[in-house]
This record gives sequence, structure tokens and C-alpha cells, in this order.
Amino acid sequence: MRILHTGDWHLGRTLEGRSRQKEQEQFIDELVEIADFHKVDLIMMAGDVYDSVNPPAAAEQLFYEAAARLTSGGRPLVVIAGNHDQPERVSSVSPLVLRQGITLVGLPTSEPVTVHAVRTGESAKIAALPYPSEARLGELLAGDSGEEELRLAYSARVGKLMKLLGREFTPQTVNLAMSHIYVLGGVESDSERPIQVGGAYTVDPSALACGAQYTALGHLHRAQRVKGEGMIRYSGSPLAYSFSEAGQAKSVTLIDVAPGGEPTFEEIYLRCGRPLVRWSSTGGLQEVYNWLDEGRDASAFIDLEIRLSEAMSMNDIQRLRKSREGIIHIRPIYPQMEMELEQVSRSRMPVQELFRKFYQRQTGGAEPEDSLIELFLQLTEEERRQPEEGEEN
Repeated sequence: MRILHTGDWHLGRTLEGRSRQKEQEQFIDELVEIADFHKVDLIMMAGDVYDSVNPPAAAEQLFYEAAARLTSGGRPLVVIAGNHDQPERVSSVSPLVLRQGITLVGLPTSEPVTVHAVRTGESAKIAALPYPSEARLGELLAGDSGEEELRLAYSARVGKLMKLLGREFTPQTVNLAMSHIYVLGGVESDSERPIQVGGAYTVDPSALACGAQYTALGHLHRAQRVKGEGMIRYSGSPLAYSFSEAGQAKSVTLIDVAPGGEPTFEEIYLRCGRPLVRWSSTGGLQEVYNWLDEGRDASAFIDLEIRLSEAMSMNDIQRLRKSREGIIHIRPIYPQMEMELEQVSRSRMPVQELFRKFYQRQTGGAEPEDSLIELFLQLTEEERRQPEEGEEN
């Protein structure tokens, strides 16, 4: 049986107000093309269909169109809800689509999913566990326990559910598992927001030991394998959704597996999606304009860090943004201000007052406009939210 593993579509997501709808439509086109070209027998979508519990209508329409196209010809599609999804919203149309080979699992259940491959005649049993939050598990695990005790209790509960879901595995079926969880050892990015990754809500790989030959995971946006019983993989997201994912090659995972056999996999890299890149300029505004004139990263979304000796004006910022619509963040770095920011943290001088004094000194006494001060505060907040160099979250 040939299986296509994907997840973390986040339909409806934007990047600082920029729509990603067109890119997501291109991804669906490419996914359908991959499924048809490789003669895929089953598609497993491992959660986070949408980016919010109340997605825009265009995002819902795109999902329904994708499901219809992917199951053309009788190919089964199994979808679970992720932490960003409203479980009932994902599964609400089940009565309408089940006969089309589309299985939608919103809440944790004790019943595995059974599907049949038209091309090979094989059957697959799937231990499908949607995002298992405490609320969705229907119990309170925390109590007065510490983080480590809570992690062990949560992991044990997930393990109990997975074993229950795997009870119908047989030597004659392809035995699979799927969930939307954070497994110990997985590498995060800051796109997995605003969720609890790591810490108490971490699942030990041993909790997934239910007899599955392949376990398809969603939740983390970097494609990766996790140690544990059988083969356990995150497919990653199809698009880069934050600058912490800059430079990542996005893919879906193709698996070949027979009843009782060892699975093999191949990453199918995607062409769709605008790159997310980080620019760091030490040569001032002119260097940035030179890059723009050269057409550097012409189709990308850009996170720009620029080192300056003089304060940027509103005209400078507006000119940069008009020069390239893909510039998302502009973070001026002033060496002198870096030192003074360290001092202000000790003196507790308001940041806006520090900027005002810096601007006056650089311009010979001119007062910065209120709009420029406000913009500086926004940029400072963006900088504060950025992960440190080399960090994922």
C-alpha cells in the first residue's frame, strides 16, 4: 500500500496581515498532482486543517474542494483535528462525505479507522488520535502535580488510548497510527503557536508503541523522524509559516508498506509557497536598495535587520516598504542604542523617551513625530518577539 502523509495545512493563516490563500491553493494543486502521479492508495492528514477554530469561508471551501479532489476515484482520505482546529467543525460534515471515502475524526475516540485500497485490495487499520488536550480527553490531569508528574500522566493517558486504538491490528492488515502531538525529541519552530509544546504536554515515544508499522504525526512544522517503535515521522507543514522556518525545505512523505512488512519512505519536496528569508545588512540603507535593485529574493517574504548609525525617518521606512511588498519586518539596529538599551533596562527610563533623546542627538535637536515613535515601539516589540539566533522557539 502506498500512503501519502501530510499535515499542518493551517488554511486561513496570514503572515502579518498578508494572505497565504493563493499559496495554499497552489499547495493543494501540487498535492493532488503528487497523489495521482505516484498512484497513492491512502492519504493521511495529521491535523491542523485550519489555523483557527473559526476559519474564513475561503479556507473551509478550499478544504472541501481538496478533500473532493484527493478522493476522486475512490482513494481514502483520513483527517484528524489538530490543536488549532475546532474538533466539531472538522467532523461536522462526516455524514455527507463518509461514502466518498473521507473520514474526519474530530475528538479522541476508542474506535480505530478501517480503510480499503482500491488499487491493491489491501486493508489498513488506523489508530487515529486527534489532538488530545485535557478538555478533549475529558479529564483533569493537572491537580496539584508538578510538571514532570503531569508529563508522565499525560503521556501514560495517550499511551493507553493508542493501545486501545491498536487493538484491532492484524497480520493481514497494514497497521498505521496517526496523531497530532508533541513527541519528546521533536524539533520545534515558533509557528506552533499559541500551543503547549514541550514541558508537561510532551509525549514519550514509548506511548506510541501500539503495534503500528508507521506512525504519521502532525504538530511540528519541520519534517523529521522520531525515535520509537516502528517508523514515526512528522511530515511538517507545506508552507513556511514563520521566519523561524526560513530556509526549510517543505515536503510531504510518501510511504510504501505491506502487511507485516517494514515501511520505506521518501520525502517529496514541494515547489509551492513563497520563501521566507532573513536579510541582515551592515552597509546601511544603500546596501538594502542595491539588493532590491538586483532582484535578490524577488518572490520572498523578507525579515530585514539593518544596522544604522543614524535614525531612520518615516520616509525611509515607507520607501523601503513601497520598494518591495514582501518586506514584512524592518528592524533597525543602532550600535549606540544597543548600549543605551542595556542602560535603560537598569535605569527604567521609558523606551520611547530613550528613542526621543537618541533622535534629537542624531538630528541636531529635531523632535521625532509621534507616528515615528509609535512605529519604533512596534518594531521594538517585533524584535522582542523574534527567537534568538539558532533557536527554534
